[in-house]
Amino acid sequence: MFEGLFQPIHLLLIVVIPLVVVTPFWRIFKKAGFNPWLSILMLIPLVNFATLWYVAFARGSAEKPK
Repeated sequence: MFEGLFQPIHLLLIVVIPLVVVTPFWRIFKKAGFNPWLSILMLIPLVNFATLWYVAFARGSAEKPK
């Protein structure tokens, strides 16, 4: 009944797609002075929008007074 439901390519996609999503955000958050672990939140629907809004409107390391 479910013979063709799960193929080996699915396992590859389950690993590759999160890496493709998380890696750029990891670099962006790190360069902006935020904790890079916030990039894991980009995999959770709706939470990713809240994270982007938080990062977009928070004071980054370049805006903080010295």
